[in-house]
Amino acid sequence: MRATRLYLIRHGQVVGHDEYRYNGHSDVDITAIGVEQMNTLASYLATAPIKAVYSSDLQRAVKGGRMIGRMLGLGPVMRTALREIHLGRWEGLTRQEAAEMYPEEADFSFKDLATGRVKGGENLIDLRARVIPALNAIIEDHRNECVCVLAHGGVNRVILTEAMGLPIENFFRIEQDYGCLNVIDYFEDGLPVVKLVNGGPNQELRPTVVY
Repeated sequence: MRATRLYLIRHGQVVGHDEYRYNGHSDVDITAIGVEQMNTLASYLATAPIKAVYSSDLQRAVKGGRMIGRMLGLGPVMRTALREIHLGRWEGLTRQEAAEMYPEEADFSFKDLATGRVKGGENLIDLRARVIPALNAIIEDHRNECVCVLAHGGVNRVILTEAMGLPIENFFRIEQDYGCLNVIDYFEDGLPVVKLVNGGPNQELRPTVVY
């Protein structure tokens, strides 16, 4: 049975990654390591029969989309609906900064993000409501082809939970490292099969960490 193959990628390492800021829709850039991660993925996917490259319209995703697109001879198509989850008034802040500025939300837990939200922001249901229709349109436009989507950790987790039929509460059980690759096959009967999660060449080259 024929399928549409989705190469789903998280953008490269971002500027300020070591500060653990809630970037959301903040338009942060990627670091030199992030550029290297995207170049590594571009080389890795160079021979894949990818027919189109899509990305979020935030520069941390656009840059990776352009690098991969250049390798494949394709121009990335940007989709606002593929942006990271919006974190309201916590955007651009660290946890400590947010707690100091908004003490009434200091006890908010992202474990409750499935239905709860920071003031002015989205929850996971909101995120799914804009991401999944956008993804479905991409899959429909490229039926039985291979397509690449360059997005964000939250966006990718929503797509993966949906593909695996998991409740959205399982969102944080799925890791999405910078520069990771996921592969999902969408079959004509509508049943997706997840082939790879949080993998790809950047993960294969990472040293083993023993806790």
